[in-house]
Amino acid sequence: MDSQALARRVLDSRGWTVVGEPPPDPVVVLVAAPHTSGWDFAVMLLLSRAVGVKPLFLGKRELFRGPLGPFMRRMGGISVDRANAAGIVDELAKRASSAERFQLVIAAEGTRKPGPYWKSGFYRLAQQAGVPICLGFCDGPTRTMGFGPTFHPSGDVRADMDMVRAFYADKQGIHPRNRTEPRLREEDTTPAR
Repeated sequence: MDSQALARRVLDSRGWTVVGEPPPDPVVVLVAAPHTSGWDFAVMLLLSRAVGVKPLFLGKRELFRGPLGPFMRRMGGISVDRANAAGIVDELAKRASSAERFQLVIAAEGTRKPGPYWKSGFYRLAQQAGVPICLGFCDGPTRTMGFGPTFHPSGDVRADMDMVRAFYADKQGIHPRNRTEPRLREEDTTPAR
């Protein structure tokens, strides 16, 4: 049995239903939200395998040390030093701009705890590299996961995030109490049009 069929079987056996189609774009930023549990990572990897996407993902550098390191890299992991993360968006944008295939999954909330804002790196990266954003989700209460709309950032952060909020309005994650409303700090600092 190949890894795609195995991933589908595992998801089916756990009661998960996959909805939507993965993005057709070979270069795309995939938002994984809501990010409310440590299990989100495993579930999203299973989803990716089940639909034939081989995503890249960011992980704190500590996960790439020791025996776990080769596994993380083989799964598509990119090590990030969170204490010195300045420039990571620029670096990833360069990679995305020159790659034939670059499907990077980003947990836009940045943490599994509720907070006031999402991290804006996914938006800035897509805008800087000129690549689309695909909205992916995992919803524990309905046991559904999959893909929503794909769009190119317009530069109107509020309008784009209104669309993002509308899509995620009924998506709760695995632990709904840990969900962060999709809002970027830039929305509060950008004058309304």
